[in-house]
Parts: sequence; structure tokens; C-alpha cells
Amino acid sequence: MAGFRHRAPASVDISLVAYPSVTLLVDLSEGAGVAYETHGRHEHGSVVVGLLPGDLRATGQGVGELLQIRLEPVVAATLFGASAELSGTVAALEDVWGRDAGQAENRLRATASWDERFAIAADILGRRLGAHPPVDPEVAHAWRRTFASRGQVRVDGLADEVGWSRKRLWSRFGSQLGITPKRAARLVRFDHAAHLLSAGHAAARVAAESGYVDQSHLHREVATFAGLTPTALAAAPWLAVDDVAWPASSPASVSTPSCDRPCTPSSRLG
Repeated sequence: MAGFRHRAPASVDISLVAYPSVTLLVDLSEGAGVAYETHGRHEHGSVVVGLLPGDLRATGQGVGELLQIRLEPVVAATLFGASAELSGTVAALEDVWGRDAGQAENRLRATASWDERFAIAADILGRRLGAHPPVDPEVAHAWRRTFASRGQVRVDGLADEVGWSRKRLWSRFGSQLGITPKRAARLVRFDHAAHLLSAGHAAARVAAESGYVDQSHLHREVATFAGLTPTALAAAPWLAVDDVAWPASSPASVSTPSCDRPCTPSSRLG
């Protein structure tokens, strides 16, 4: 999880880049807060962003605070039910959690300390774990192997590892995580490539290191997942603070810059 304080005297419009997690964006701002738009649908305030949300944009103005929590899809399924219901969507947290959403926001707003907010958020999530059946161990293994391999793993190999047929893995993985194994591998591989591009590496090198056939293959995947060119993706503000807020997800060769942007991130990884 990571906390952000934003100070934007003018209106801000940011494209949010797809990430291999289900993401909670808890808006702790007073006043207008942050608004989100995707597929012609608008949401305001605290939201749950499922896998593959499409062309997602966030807009806001003034001073505000935002708690971002990235949940492994395997964990998200135990918090929200089958993640298949969230895939490709952005839903108001209140629609997902009901009145518990407002109570959670009030607890988090009651303190200005990010460390205390992280502890409160961990407590809230911990209490909700087990509210829904866990995903199959075989599905959890397949997801984690896909993530650990940076998307460079074959579905047939995963099926062999868990002792299932390819068809059964495809069906159970999709119904429980809301994404096919192949699409999951593409998303994870894209995320790795996106961070390398953001770190300043040349597109040709990124394509080779990330397992793409060639540079044009990288261009097509970036267009599919972000609707951008590799050059535009490398400059995306959503990625620009990742090495500060999410250091474990950034390439090890990149040094951490000072955060002289209109946000002040504080983070806790767990």
C-alpha cells in the first residue's frame, strides 16, 4: 500500500496504466476528491479497480490525500468474491462493501499519520479475509508462477505443474481471477516492460529483455494495454512515482529520484 498527498492548483488529468493487481483507491480528500472515467462510465471517491480496466483516467484539483492498495488477484478474490466480477471494471467501493466502505474511510480520515493509516487498512482487510472462499491452490500457484516469471511461462507447463488439464486450468483460472492464464501472462509481461521503459531503457532492449518477438510486438502490446506508444508510456505520470511508492516493483538498476512532482508518496509494502 502507498499513500499520496497531492497539491494541484490546476485541474489534473492522468491516465492510469494497467497493473497486475486489483487496486483499491481510497479517497481521503475533503471536498471534491478524485473522479475516474473508463468506458464512458464515471465514478467518484473511493473505488475498486479490477484487472484490465481499459482506458482509465483520473481527474482532480486542489489538495487531497489518497490511499492506494494493490491486491494480488488471489487475495482480492477472498475479499470481494470471484474477481471475475471486477475484471475490466471500476466500481465504487460503496457498491462493493456497502456501509462498511464509509466506516473504513472515516477510520482512515481520523488520523493524519500514514503509518497509522497503513495499520488501520491492514486491520480492515485482515478482518475481511475469509469472507469469501479462497481460490483453488492450483489457481493460486499458477498466478504466482506467472508473476514470478514476469509473464514468460507457458500455460501447458503450468497445467502440468498443478496436475490439471490445460482446459481445466483455463476454466478455473478465468472464473476465479477474471482473466485467462494467457492474458494474465501478457499483462504481467507488459507491466515489466512498462517499468523498464519508464526507467529510461530503449524500446529495442525492453522488447528483448521482456520476451517479445521484436520491437513491433512490444508496440502492439503497449497499445493494447495502455492505448499509448512506448515513448508516451515511458513518460506516464502513473509510472513516474512507482520507484518511490513501490520500490519492490521497479527495476533494480534504477536509482530513486527525489519526488519533486505534485504528490508526496509514503509507502508500506506487505
